[in-house]
Amino acid sequence: MSINVNNLTKTFHAAGGEVRALDDISFSVKTGEFVSIIGKSGSGKSTLLAQLGALDQPTKGEILVDGQDITKLSGRKQTTYRSKKIGFVFQQYNLIPNLSALENVMLGLEFGGAPASERKDRSFELLEMVGIDADQARRKPGKLSGGQQQRVSIARALGNDPAFLLADEPTGNLDSETGAAIFTLLHDLSRERQTTIIVVTHDLDIAGKTDRTYTLKDGKLLTK
Repeated sequence: MSINVNNLTKTFHAAGGEVRALDDISFSVKTGEFVSIIGKSGSGKSTLLAQLGALDQPTKGEILVDGQDITKLSGRKQTTYRSKKIGFVFQQYNLIPNLSALENVMLGLEFGGAPASERKDRSFELLEMVGIDADQARRKPGKLSGGQQQRVSIARALGNDPAFLLADEPTGNLDSETGAAIFTLLHDLSRERQTTIIVVTHDLDIAGKTDRTYTLKDGKLLTK
């Protein structure tokens, strides 16, 4: 899935006046490319991910995904875009604590519309792919390490076989060794499955190993 962002701007109204969280941003990402975006807190990184994921509307500009401007889609079609095209990976994992790892992935498949008869086997396959064995799959998140929880969240994000993966600080809560392992997993996904990945990270070492790195500063996008 290729992405072309053209003149994207997002403004907010605050007590002190208008704030430009994103200021006339343009960039493109090729199918299967692994792109990182770095920047200080408040630079606009999460705002940009929200636009790419059709979670928020820009003030102006366009986001072309395989030639279609997702900012012009109806609310229903944006929901379909999120459920069928995108996988989200978050720093906080966002797993449901009273469900097992397996059940968390199965729930994602249910929301994605997978037939009930296929969810369990498919979930086991996804968990095995990210390095979670059958015993770990039956544990609740609280009984898993941070790295294991992040692997479960990635498995859940892959449930709808997304062409486009958005990751918001996916290694932020992990030690350096575990974070490197998660990065390697994402890198392999981009290469083996041609998954287009955009990751927001503070980890400069990881950012330096992606296909391309952008820096966000005061809402403006700079090529590093």
